[in-house]
Amino acid sequence: MPRHRVSPCQSHPRSGREQGLDSSSGAPRLLWVGLSLGLALALALPDSLFLWAPAAAHPLPARGHPATFKAIVPQLRNAFGWRNLTCPVCKVLFTAINFGLKKEPNVARVGSMAIKLCKLLKIAPPTVCQSAVQLFEDDMVEVWTRSVLSPSEACGLLLGSTCGHWDIFSSWNISLPATPKPPPKPPNPPAPGAPVSRVLFLTDLHWDHDYLEGTDPNCADPLCCRRGSGPPPTSQPGAGYWGEYSKCDLPLRTLESLLSGLGPAGPFDMVYWTGDIPAHDVWQQSRQDQLRALTTITALVKKFLGPVPVYPAVGNHESTPVNGFPPPFIEGNHSSRWLYEAMAEAWEPWLPAEALRTLRIGGFYALSPRPGLRLISLNMNFCSRENFWLLINSTDPAGQLQWLVGELQAAEDRGDKVHIIGHIPPGHCLKSWSWNYYRIVARYENTLAGQFFGHTHVDEFEVFYDEETLSRPLAVAFLAPSVTTYISLNPGYRVYQIDGNYPGSSHVVLDHETYILNLTEANVPGATPHWQRLYRARETYGLPNALPAAWHDLVYRMRSDTQLFQTFWFLYHKGHPPSEPCGAPCRLATLCAQLSARADSPALCRHLVPDGNLHSVQNLWPQRLFC
Repeated sequence: MPRHRVSPCQSHPRSGREQGLDSSSGAPRLLWVGLSLGLALALALPDSLFLWAPAAAHPLPARGHPATFKAIVPQLRNAFGWRNLTCPVCKVLFTAINFGLKKEPNVARVGSMAIKLCKLLKIAPPTVCQSAVQLFEDDMVEVWTRSVLSPSEACGLLLGSTCGHWDIFSSWNISLPATPKPPPKPPNPPAPGAPVSRVLFLTDLHWDHDYLEGTDPNCADPLCCRRGSGPPPTSQPGAGYWGEYSKCDLPLRTLESLLSGLGPAGPFDMVYWTGDIPAHDVWQQSRQDQLRALTTITALVKKFLGPVPVYPAVGNHESTPVNGFPPPFIEGNHSSRWLYEAMAEAWEPWLPAEALRTLRIGGFYALSPRPGLRLISLNMNFCSRENFWLLINSTDPAGQLQWLVGELQAAEDRGDKVHIIGHIPPGHCLKSWSWNYYRIVARYENTLAGQFFGHTHVDEFEVFYDEETLSRPLAVAFLAPSVTTYISLNPGYRVYQIDGNYPGSSHVVLDHETYILNLTEANVPGATPHWQRLYRARETYGLPNALPAAWHDLVYRMRSDTQLFQTFWFLYHKGHPPSEPCGAPCRLATLCAQLSARADSPALCRHLVPDGNLHSVQNLWPQRLFC
């Protein structure tokens, strides 16, 4: 994987005065408000700006924010001379911030200070700092003025737990119906010759309308291979015609090639499409840009898939600023109505009226694609650690989980099976949201036949267990690899074989196949792109079936069988793994992630680590991500 030129792990010990950030020049309150916006940007953009310098191996996704701030707080304390900052002074200053912003929020002045902070800490190149702050500042100040972040929590974040406890995402619980849970009943295998459905799964397309062949794939910006990336150094090749192994997204021609070349993988009964349509140029996007991506790619899908029904879910990149999805109680220009209305209009041919109604309200919906099967599309941005609007209130945003319970109970009462699709996997969600979802899955294990997510860009899964012992596997969420190359991957897509459309079908996943475009071969001058099947899950891994217990057993087989794990590691990266080997700690952390469908729950991996010491494995995620 290519190294990027600026790393957030670098130390920048120069003082704020040396960098022109003397607090006397801009009033202490503005300095701290600018700092607040800078911290909010770091909170909102961990996968896009602040963390755009990955580890040598492909980073495991972030599981929490503490490591984010652990990486930047020393720089902040050095830059502003905070080594002797006391807890009482910190709380007084943040009380002044809250009072000042609520009395007279001056967005432009706050943004100016945040730009200086971004440049000082080298969070991103100067032009990216400028554009990102200007894009985020209005929403961030609005969130800050309405949020529940107290001075004690802010200072606990900056100075440590002795000054306060930073946990603005407090615990909460949804209500389950009084109806007793039926005894667990594993699905029966389909009879020989029973119909099998093929479901095309697309996720994380990330179309870059500015992709340009021959440009620098290792530029200073968070996203490269673009018109503004400039030419590569003389000794280095430029971006390939069909895509590039670097921090680059895809040109439209590669998406057209994928959709026009689906024939050998089909035919398909339906399509699950779990979002992230725009590129990773998140510092300069407008609503017009996002709507152009939505309508362009939707039209492309309709053109090549024709009458096949497509069921989409909302990704975290669909909005701008990225990750910004306010709950429905936020009204006016800050609301997400502009996006949901456009989605409802674009997707109207695929969705019934009731699904369009809830899509317009909160970006989620339910429908019945065939008799006996209910499909639920969740807006996983309401569970996202990066959705800064949840700083206001993170308790079951939009009432989505309570709505999910109602849908699942109704399906159980009818004897229907349910598929859930969404973008962000449940193991990557805010803790309370994730634990409530885990509890819901356990309650309705007989009804839930499949869960399908994306977001991580790599090929993995998450196993769910019974809550009493955390030892009986009862469900699995499949995390399909991305279409985009970001970062240093082959383009890819997934096809699921599902127990088919007949009375009494279990609708469970029977197997899955992953297809890729090998960029090394495709970018050879004169070559034509050839999408090929990379592997078939049951055949490659020796699985008896694709039920939860089989995936659980696979994890434990890979713990002791390094050759089997290396196969998984190769496929995890869509056939283009990093050159650095994945040693024992890396292997355990990767395997632990497959068992961790519940966020911040190390007990799920307690049987996986030989000596029972989970500390080193837990710490591997942020270490691999930030340095």
